[in-house]
Amino acid sequence: MSRDQLAERIGAVTPDSFGSLALDVFRYQAARNPIYAQYLELLRKDPRRVGCLTDIPHLPIALFKRYLLQTDTWTPSRTFTSSGTTGQTTSRHALRSESWYRRGARDTFERQYGALAGRAVLALLPAYLERGGSSLVFMANDFIERSGHPASGFFLDDLPELARRLRDLTDAGTPTLLLGVSFALLDLAERFPQPLGRTIVMETGGMKGRRRELTRAELHATLARAFGVTDIHSEYGMTELLSQAYAPRRGRFIPAATLRVSGRDITDPLSAVPAGRSAALNLLDLANLDTVSFIASDDLGRVYADGTFEVLGRMDHSDVRGCNLLVTDL
Repeated sequence: MSRDQLAERIGAVTPDSFGSLALDVFRYQAARNPIYAQYLELLRKDPRRVGCLTDIPHLPIALFKRYLLQTDTWTPSRTFTSSGTTGQTTSRHALRSESWYRRGARDTFERQYGALAGRAVLALLPAYLERGGSSLVFMANDFIERSGHPASGFFLDDLPELARRLRDLTDAGTPTLLLGVSFALLDLAERFPQPLGRTIVMETGGMKGRRRELTRAELHATLARAFGVTDIHSEYGMTELLSQAYAPRRGRFIPAATLRVSGRDITDPLSAVPAGRSAALNLLDLANLDTVSFIASDDLGRVYADGTFEVLGRMDHSDVRGCNLLVTDL
């Protein structure tokens, strides 16, 4: 099956068609992605004998730091990079088509929250704006443009102006999204607490070494009190994914139509974990058609029978020796 045929099917994916489509994407990537093919060879996994989703091996996410992974041959339109401290190797994710990413990100948000058009989108993402290559900044910029609202925009360190704009939007009853990295939202909450009415306050995670680490419950309780809102929302995404998930009302993350999450054993990367139990998270992202759709992440969480999931933290790499040995061999 050709790349264009797969892309058309991904654009129209449903829960019923997801499984068969994922198997076709697996066979396509196994045949045309040399790094993934080598990984399957090391596992002695014959793609022709893979007949269900649970049989598909997920590539260790660390390989995004070692290779610019591509399925087939094409010239990247841009390359997303992860954040990292000085001297640290960062992940890279090549993007074949900017419009492909935009369509998927818009569709995922709008399915859960309604239209972006006419909504004010305020992005407080200082740690990401200060470096290049952030997929989150790229997405937020598209949401800002899509909103078409004159009050929409990015805020680096001008918290007084952001607080003023939020107050004006709240007074006017304008539907508003405040999207921010956790430490910056805490700064805003401490310096400019104010009731935000029906504004959607959405954290993207990450203290980035700027503050004492808080649990998600502690973070949400602090922000909810400062902004006079009932619930804080969350966004789950990463450099290595082109799909997102959103958690409303302190609940579980609801993945995009193109994303499915499953659990694996922490000490055995090839063993599945039943729904509802703590596990390392495997990510199956059909939007990663041109790179690798099957990723063994470093996140810990719980996956539930309805497809929603929680994120509980990060793995200690001393617990994933088997996975690390395979990475070393590639």
